[in-house]
Amino acid sequence: MVFENAYLMVILKFVIQYFLMEHFVVSARKYRPQTFKDVVGQQAITNTLLNAIENNHLAQALLFTGPRGVGKTTCARILAKMINSDGNTKEDEDFAFNIFELDAASNNSVDDIRNLTDQVRIPPQVGKYKVYIIDEVHMLSQAAFNAFLKTLEEPPKHCIFILATTEKHKIIPTILSRCQIFDFKRITVKDAKKYLNYIAKEQDVKAEDDALHIIAQKADGAMRDALSIFDRVVSFSGKNLTRQAVTENLNVLDYETYFTSTDLILENKIPELLIHFNTVLSKGFDGHHYIAGLASHFRDLLVCKNPSTIELLEVGDDTKIKYIEQSQKSSQSFLIIGIDIANDCDLKYKTSKNQRLLVELALMQLASITFDGEKKNSRHYIIPPSYFKSKGITPIPVTKPELNETKVQTSIPTKEIKVKEEIVAEVPELVIPKISINNPTKVTSGLSLKSIREKKEHLIRQMDVVIDEENLPKEPVTQEKLLEVWNGYIKMLHQKGEKIMASIMEMEVPKLKGTTICLTYSNNTSKIELERAQYPLLAHLRKLCKNFDLHLDITVNEEVAKKYAFTPQEKYDKLKEKNENIELLKQTFGLDI
Repeated sequence: MVFENAYLMVILKFVIQYFLMEHFVVSARKYRPQTFKDVVGQQAITNTLLNAIENNHLAQALLFTGPRGVGKTTCARILAKMINSDGNTKEDEDFAFNIFELDAASNNSVDDIRNLTDQVRIPPQVGKYKVYIIDEVHMLSQAAFNAFLKTLEEPPKHCIFILATTEKHKIIPTILSRCQIFDFKRITVKDAKKYLNYIAKEQDVKAEDDALHIIAQKADGAMRDALSIFDRVVSFSGKNLTRQAVTENLNVLDYETYFTSTDLILENKIPELLIHFNTVLSKGFDGHHYIAGLASHFRDLLVCKNPSTIELLEVGDDTKIKYIEQSQKSSQSFLIIGIDIANDCDLKYKTSKNQRLLVELALMQLASITFDGEKKNSRHYIIPPSYFKSKGITPIPVTKPELNETKVQTSIPTKEIKVKEEIVAEVPELVIPKISINNPTKVTSGLSLKSIREKKEHLIRQMDVVIDEENLPKEPVTQEKLLEVWNGYIKMLHQKGEKIMASIMEMEVPKLKGTTICLTYSNNTSKIELERAQYPLLAHLRKLCKNFDLHLDITVNEEVAKKYAFTPQEKYDKLKEKNENIELLKQTFGLDI
């Protein structure tokens, strides 16, 4: 008997606790806005709808479009309630008999739309308007859209349609043209954090600013997602919401991870950096997520370099101070190169067969950017300087060679001038090139003609030349001497197999005017080809003619082309001038031209 009484007491206790226990309602439903003033981050749309209601300019077909969880359905319900309220109704009046919600995802057939259009004809029993809210309207079939067109274009005066969708591009243009479209935007991190702070105070939850900021970032512009994440984290950590608890529960990388990584990169501590990356992987994080976050971290540091762009940094106040401090340690050039390396790794990650090695290689490259040793310039050398140092070889300084007595003088003046490409090609024996490649160029295949030309031009541009310009030979040149050297160069081209350039030079006879070699071609193509090959040509002419003032003047004259365009009769007349017997041959055999 005693046992039965105890058993009944336990059951009674559980029944009382059940009835006294308050049923839990998720924050997304509990704090759903009831007025336009409560809607977060959509002030432009809510103000437009309020003004339309006050001025009686509300359209009978509205389309609310935008990402998920930004307030489309909520605004539709608030609008439906407001247009039926006459000022004397109770605040909790929801006008349930006047508001009809249709989920187009499950009611997308023609019969469903026909049932809806039949109901539209019946006027409301209470209130002024019947409001039809069709959610996910893009899920309607093509036939259902067509059945809905006429009703949507000319609805009864007592009826208003509010369509909501996340994919406006899937709605046919004939429906879009009949609706007044409102584009809902993503809720900013700042607005979402502010609303989460308000809800935390309502629920007596002590939340750190950075913790709320991480939740707002994780929601990606959706307020409903932010509230769902908030409920989950509160269930995990209780009434004290910390940044550490949020990062553990959401499985996101904390800011401290990237701050530590950047410090190790700036200090060139490659072993410690790789161990740190291994720790991140051991916690279950993906390497792709880590390297993408590191690129974003470098971007945020770059934003902090300029006071005018700090407002682009969407972090908490405490974290913003850390960003500013670390941005002062890193240079702008380092951050730009770092973003490029991290972004390149991000793009290659999915296609890589060894993804961990790819990220580790990127980290090692990042840690080598600010190294003060030979790493900065060693990639510009075929054999790096470290090789010679390891062998105990000391570089021998290059001395300037003296000129031959037959040239000009035995000493070279100290004045340095940058000489154009043609001088470099003309007098190779007078030139001391000092090549210094300061900027990396785009890697090009060594087998293409374009790459060979680009490499040659690049090397010539990078040369600093020391030369005595005043004592170069400048002997008088005759037309005969020029033709002799010109024809010799053509013969040399034939021997080398450069038939095209040889034929271009044979097309015209050069005419000497002072130190100018004049050439006139009938088309621009010949001019361009000769200009490309003019440097070795000038070097040959100047050397053999012993005059380094010679230069080319190439022009294009279309009239020259016309004189080569002979008609058959003109060709016959030319042949007749050379041999009069051709006329006799023509008459004897009765030939025609």
